[in-house]
Order: sequence, then structure tokens, then C-alpha cells
Amino acid sequence: MIIDFHTHIFPDSIAERSMDFLQKQGNVRAATDGTLSGLKKSMKDNHIDISVVLPVMTRPSQFDTINRFAAEINGKDGIISFGGVHPDTDDYIDNLNTVKSLGLSGIKLHPDYQETYVDDEKMVRIIRYASELGLIVSLHAGIDIGLPDTVYCPPRRAANMLKQIDEPNARIVLAHMGGYKQWDEVEEYLVGRNVWFDTGYCVNKIPAGQLGRIIKNHGADKILFASDCPWEGQQESYEFISKLKLSEDERDGIFFRNALNLLGI
Repeated sequence: MIIDFHTHIFPDSIAERSMDFLQKQGNVRAATDGTLSGLKKSMKDNHIDISVVLPVMTRPSQFDTINRFAAEINGKDGIISFGGVHPDTDDYIDNLNTVKSLGLSGIKLHPDYQETYVDDEKMVRIIRYASELGLIVSLHAGIDIGLPDTVYCPPRRAANMLKQIDEPNARIVLAHMGGYKQWDEVEEYLVGRNVWFDTGYCVNKIPAGQLGRIIKNHGADKILFASDCPWEGQQESYEFISKLKLSEDERDGIFFRNALNLLGI
């Protein structure tokens, strides 16, 4: 079984326009067309059983549209969709209660696109209350290739956020192995903390030796397989992780068992 814990799609009506913009902004070539059907085709071609879709909310006004779409696709054809909340909302409690009532398993926060540091009180209060509700919180961490100038979730600030949450049952996932292109700081500030890392967008970007060391020291039970599709292909992501020197138990944990436990499946 394979669960990809980090994917993105857009509604068909805006997919082409959004993908064109983001590919130019990040100087990347996408692996799919960014649609739901494109993701499902990739899953079928690459034997992915479940993909977790993480919507990125860039304005508070997108709350209803994004979460309604998430609820429509959630739980169908191997898709589990998270919801979204924006830190600038005045109604974060009502927003999170709505996400919970829609039957969504968690929320996605993107500090860079939401222009809010991860340890800012606006972020912390959302993460704290989401954790109280039993929602998983997935966060972009480290440098964003499309917005590289300011890093809103560096490992040091992520560690400070975790200290403020102080919720033993919190289920917080830091994408890109804790902080894209900031893995030395991940080892300094985050390894061993009560937080999960996903492997999204790491193919040939993090040295295999350092990746293996982070997995060993952090614990393979806190690592989630992820591709960040469409920004990285699901097959190349699978092959990259498969080549690591892992035990069968560690491999099974990373590819599916840790995700099943986290999702409560």
C-alpha cells in the first residue's frame, strides 16, 4: 500500500490558469495538469492507493469555496482532502468548527502564501484550536521556490511554534522534511520533537545521507511519504524513498502505516 500525504489540485475552472502561473513563478515543470482527474491518473499509473490533497488558501474570502470543494472530493476514489483556514480571519474558531463538521481530517496552512510567520499568534491560535478539535495540521516548511525571499516557516520558528502549542496529542506535519533547503537547521531545532515530517519535493534535493540521518534520529514512525504532486512526480518520489537503506518495517511505516495511524484509518 502507498499513501501520498502531500498533493495539490485545482478545480477544473481555474486549473490551467493557476498551473501556468505557478510553473512560471517557481520555474518548474509540473508532473500533472493540476486537476483532480490528472491526480487520479497519476495514482492509477503509479499504484498510489490514497492521496491527501492539501488546498492552499491565500485569502480569507476563499474559505467557503475551498472547503466546499474539499468536502465534495473527500473520501472518494482514494482522495482524502484537508480543508483550509487563513490566519487573517476573525472567525478562526467558527472556521475550524466548520472544517470539523464537514468531516475533513485536517487543515493545510502555508505561511509563505499567507504571509504570516508560523510562530505568530495568528498561526499559533489556529494550530492550537485545530489540535484541540483533533484535526491534523499540515504546514509548508522551509523555503518556497516561488516565494524565496522571506521564509515564514524556518525550523527555528517552527520549533518555537511547537513550544507554544504544547499539546501532547497535536498532530502537526511539517512538509519537505521539516524545512525545504534548511535541513541543517531541521537537524538542529526539530529532529526528535513531537512533529511529523513529510518527504514532499525532496527528490535529489536533500542529500540521501542527510535524509537517512534525519529519518534515523527523528524516528521513521514520524515520517510520511509524500510527493508534492504535481510539483514532483509520484513515481520518482516513490523510487527516491525506496532506495534508502530502511528496514521493511520502517519502509512500510513511511509508505502507509504512519499515515493510516495519523488519519485514524
